[in-house]
Amino acid sequence: MKHFVAPNSIVRTIWGKADTILFIFAGASAEFALNKAVDWLYFTGKLPSDPLGRLFSTVAYARQIVFSEEEQALQSIDKIAAIHQAVEQKRAAQIPDWAYRDVLFMLIDYSIRSFEVLERKLTQEEKEETFDVFYRVGARMGLRGLPTTFEDWQRMREEHLQDNLMASEFTHDLYRQYQKHLGTVRFFILKQAQTLVVPQRVNRLLGLGWIPLFAPVIATYKLFRYLKLENLLKDTILPTAYKPQIAALDTR
Repeated sequence: MKHFVAPNSIVRTIWGKADTILFIFAGASAEFALNKAVDWLYFTGKLPSDPLGRLFSTVAYARQIVFSEEEQALQSIDKIAAIHQAVEQKRAAQIPDWAYRDVLFMLIDYSIRSFEVLERKLTQEEKEETFDVFYRVGARMGLRGLPTTFEDWQRMREEHLQDNLMASEFTHDLYRQYQKHLGTVRFFILKQAQTLVVPQRVNRLLGLGWIPLFAPVIATYKLFRYLKLENLLKDTILPTAYKPQIAALDTR
């Protein structure tokens, strides 16, 4: 049986834990708000109206790709491409190539960053493996201008961070929506998680601050996880309505 992502791949380890996935999307939610193409997310209205629901639908597609047989994974990628093409047709415009690459680059970068915050440093080989999986996703979607090596991706990632981000009214509105849907306490936790994973330029544009107050909580969580009591901490900080979906993200 052929898989799109090998069963022993580090990518399956990264995307097989709810904790890591939540950190990936904490980082992505920060960077999405700054992207110069964020108006495309407002065109459909889905992200500002239901940011948590949008998160779980995106996670579902990503996990279908990571944990499925190759043919099913390719079908999922094709469906993602078709959804975006339909939005383009409805708006009578094309999503810029760099905006597609930005999303792909975020998945690579925050997969690496989140795992390293919560678990351990990845080896160079593991980082290259993470890049390769998402490179193949982008290639299947027909994205143009993709880097073909991890080193080229690192260079292009820095260029994209410099060229494609800015704080705008969309940024401020999206953060208002995050706070509205999460509540004050969980919104504060989201921003603290973001300080631990986002690149410096993202932090600077959002004004998140440079002292991650959440760092001691990570150490506490690791202790709880060692004692197999992590669900007690999760139940305290996660939205009740989404606990079943969050629990389902753990692949044992």
